[in-house]
Amino acid sequence: MESGQAEQDTLLELLNSTPVADGSPEDLLADPGAARAWQRAHGGSGTAAERRHLLEARDLLQRVVRGDVPATALGPLLEGVTSHPRVDAGGVTWEPRPPADRRLAVRAVLTWGVLQELMPGRLRPCANEECRRFLLDRSKTNKGRWCSMALCGNRMKARRHYERTRRAAARQHD
Repeated sequence: MESGQAEQDTLLELLNSTPVADGSPEDLLADPGAARAWQRAHGGSGTAAERRHLLEARDLLQRVVRGDVPATALGPLLEGVTSHPRVDAGGVTWEPRPPADRRLAVRAVLTWGVLQELMPGRLRPCANEECRRFLLDRSKTNKGRWCSMALCGNRMKARRHYERTRRAAARQHD
């Protein structure tokens, strides 16, 4: 399976569907109507069964990317998936054929797998410990730390600046 930018963006969007808003964790796919719209926007059918598999894959992928569980924990998500050859002018490619209600979940796991192979270490959690989002660092230097410079990056830099100036002021008073 090739992992194009659209698939990578979909995986990242899925991983980032449990953000923290105003200090409280949210699940953007908890509402069945919102989940159905998300599923359909990403090529799914919008069924409840598809949603269950998708949420299971998302939650497990988040834990794998954070390093809470080994990658082998993803294995059961791929049980029963077959692959079939497709021949065209470019050669032979293998296409996965998961059951219909597991297509989005399997695609997410396979995209993660391709990223691990082609871009190891570039899909990671945001460095802001209060954030639950992830980033895919596509930069040359691979030094990205935050899901968003506008959100977490500026907050973390401001927090470090505040701590430095507070420590400097405390040293002057000692």
